[in-house]
Amino acid sequence: MSEAGQGWEEGSPERLYVITRGRSGASGDSVLDLVTLVRSRTGPPPGMPPEQAAIVRLCSSPLSVAEISAYLGLPVSVVTVLLLDLLAEKRVEARSPVPPAQLPDVSLIEAVIHGLEKL
Repeated sequence: MSEAGQGWEEGSPERLYVITRGRSGASGDSVLDLVTLVRSRTGPPPGMPPEQAAIVRLCSSPLSVAEISAYLGLPVSVVTVLLLDLLAEKRVEARSPVPPAQLPDVSLIEAVIHGLEKL
């Protein structure tokens, strides 16, 4: 028989299963991806699970899902499950990063250049 607590090391499958209550972060219509920015709306209340409390404290300034995963040393799928719970409780807010600027049409640029040349 194994000692009490053995198998519950950081990152053990059993521990991760308990943290997520057996849920998976893989969802086709999830609002979260690796670059989604997350920011806390409130501080962690007493009694909040330690992993969720750590996320709330970390996200006092915006962090990406990938950064949260790296800081906590947890798989992205586990962090996604925890973040979805926090989003449902309105403890954090998530937003996609600002998309890169769309380049204007080449014909528009050429028209501007021709107009400037005529000046």
